[in-house]
Amino acid sequence: MPASTASTPFDYARFVEDLKHRIDGARLSAARAVNRELVGLYWDIGQAIREQQARRGWGDAVVDRLARDLRASFPGTAGFSAASLWRMRQFHETYTEPEFLAQLVREKGRDAPRPRGSSAR
Repeated sequence: MPASTASTPFDYARFVEDLKHRIDGARLSAARAVNRELVGLYWDIGQAIREQQARRGWGDAVVDRLARDLRASFPGTAGFSAASLWRMRQFHETYTEPEFLAQLVREKGRDAPRPRGSSAR
């Protein structure tokens, strides 16, 4: 038996709780990162739709066509219906201020990988 084990009793239950806490923290960080990326993507799609409509003179019907094309390209992926694309367009229209983008960038830095054993949050 190693000397460290003989002098300090190992608390298995605490070890398991620590691992569970790490797993929960990683899952939460991953969910936040995914959510941030999706928010950025939806804003970007809304911007692209608005820009193309303005530049090319596209009417409202293009949103229905985009929805069909995107759903065909990503079968089984929710979120690309015409109604969703209209919401993305509205999202960009509502949040065009640079402060929104600055906040999104700041938030991205929060979940950067930390050194192992770091407790910084």
